[in-house]
Amino acid sequence: MHRVRVWDLPIRLFHWALVSAVALSYYTMKLGGAPFVFPVEIHARAGLVVLGLLLFRWGWALAGSHHARVWHFLHGPRAMRDYLRALWRGALPPYAGHNPLGGLAVMVMLLSLSVQAISGLFLSDDVFFQAPLYDQVSTATSDALRTLHHWNGQLLLVLIGLHLLALLIHRLKGERLVGAMIHGRKRLDATPLDAPGETVTRDAGRPWRATGLLLVAVGVVAWLWRL
Repeated sequence: MHRVRVWDLPIRLFHWALVSAVALSYYTMKLGGAPFVFPVEIHARAGLVVLGLLLFRWGWALAGSHHARVWHFLHGPRAMRDYLRALWRGALPPYAGHNPLGGLAVMVMLLSLSVQAISGLFLSDDVFFQAPLYDQVSTATSDALRTLHHWNGQLLLVLIGLHLLALLIHRLKGERLVGAMIHGRKRLDATPLDAPGETVTRDAGRPWRATGLLLVAVGVVAWLWRL
């Protein structure tokens, strides 16, 4: 049994903050939003939080820890093919971070969430609410972004459903992905195929990078919040 450290604290905090913000955003638009008096306003604020979290995550995908970096969880066509073949045979190849299929799903999810958060900055309900950057585009552009926002929101629901299904399948196969995202460690029966190896050392500068990225994200959200 191999117990490996996978997810650093910034990734875990990002993940659960994102889950909370997306859930609040969905609740205020799709499920009535009680007891909020103006659910659309809460929806917009939650969207700004999502945008800030995504700004941090894209930065952490370039400068974060080993398994958080985009080039470590995006795999080539051969790795994807081998992983799918192994799944077809009923095996679950050991990956500490995202497996080839999961890494692709994460990228699609991050892109879809980014489209949703950015498009929401240019919308209006034509009654009570105007997003921070609504006045910066034409009415036709805002209407097109509203359509994009709607259909991408439907895509997000599908992606979230597939994500939950994947969590269930992995749990049935003995891999506790939710627990790993809480305490940061994963138990594997074999050496993970994506192990960093001896050449990868602990980067002492990462806390400062995380702080810098967080300050940038907070600054952008604060500016948009005040518009």
